[in-house]
Amino acid sequence: MHKPDGRPQVVAHRGSSMARAEHTLAAYVQAIEDGADALECDVRLTADGHLVCVHDRRVDRTTNARGLVSTMRLEQLSDLDAASWKSPWADLDDESVEVDEEFNRVLTLARLIEVVRDYDRVLELAIETKHPTRYAGMVERTLVDMLWKHGWTGAGAPVRVMSMSGVALTRVRRLAPEMEVVLLIEGQSWKVTRQALGDDWIAGPGIEQLKDKPKLGRRLREDGRRIHVWTVNTEADLQICLDLGAEAVITDIPDRVLSWLA
Repeated sequence: MHKPDGRPQVVAHRGSSMARAEHTLAAYVQAIEDGADALECDVRLTADGHLVCVHDRRVDRTTNARGLVSTMRLEQLSDLDAASWKSPWADLDDESVEVDEEFNRVLTLARLIEVVRDYDRVLELAIETKHPTRYAGMVERTLVDMLWKHGWTGAGAPVRVMSMSGVALTRVRRLAPEMEVVLLIEGQSWKVTRQALGDDWIAGPGIEQLKDKPKLGRRLREDGRRIHVWTVNTEADLQICLDLGAEAVITDIPDRVLSWLA
């Protein structure tokens, strides 16, 4: 993992998702322009075996259609509008800038990897596999196969895999032993968390968890854990992360977080 000098890595949560529709190419391009050090995405497997950047099991909330991601083919998903929900009146705005349709469609992980790989500065990816899913371990296997083709499964690769499922991360490590993995923590007690964390896994507590249970952060730090916190959208929450020595903060507003750090 590339960590900037003197501050945590700033990771754009589903892109600059406060400003643009989450998980669209527009959101990720905005995040890069905002100066984000890394991009975070959730991935799900389509019916024909493609990884797409979608958070929910269903497309209802973030597209102009209804249905389960896992039962839809990539061709069906590619036809959907994934952005108008964010700014439903954009078509009536005479001053709105016209953009390429690709920027507002459902995004594949393959396309996002291309963007990160080809950009002219160091960028990293934090990829969350969503569970439960009907495809179980196929998600991690497909993901690792894709990363292997880019030479991104060894030590120092610009990518890490995150999940709330310890089983999923164990699968990743079995397939790619040097891959950095992050166990996302939400609601678990310290005892459960300590048992679930692998020896060199990164701890990924939610900011609300850290505020509700301050001892969790202290215990993670005392345990010598690297800490990546989500989703950090206020200056006060950022200070909690800095006090803990967090290595990365995941945020919907990377430009604002960077300004606070500066």
